[in-house]
Amino acid sequence: MPLPNAYAQYNNSKILTASPAELTLMLYEGAIKFCNFAITAVEQKDIPKAHTNIVKVERIVDHLRKTLDMKYPVAKDFERVYVYLDRRLVQANTKKDVEILKEILGHLHSMRDTWKEVMRINRERGAL
Repeated sequence: MPLPNAYAQYNNSKILTASPAELTLMLYEGAIKFCNFAITAVEQKDIPKAHTNIVKVERIVDHLRKTLDMKYPVAKDFERVYVYLDRRLVQANTKKDVEILKEILGHLHSMRDTWKEVMRINRERGAL
């Protein structure tokens, strides 16, 4: 079996066996990765690659927003952040602006790190 196929199977297995919390973490990680790719592409003046990766981040943010459980008050706060990020992603894509992308990346890192901490606390409590 070729190595790329084995890697794809491993990743697929990882996704299929992940908890909802782990899947959310994977989404944040993916958004960070694609945002970094977009920054590099803009810096290298690779407009199609920048666009493709910004759209990937937009789709992840949109998915995170759509899957919020609005019965929790904190979900409204997350929704506001996701709406803001979406608006900034559109601006970054239109202008191919590295500074906007870096701002977005900072927010994504912060949200990812917060999510990791929530997962750690819940794991210690036996909730995950």
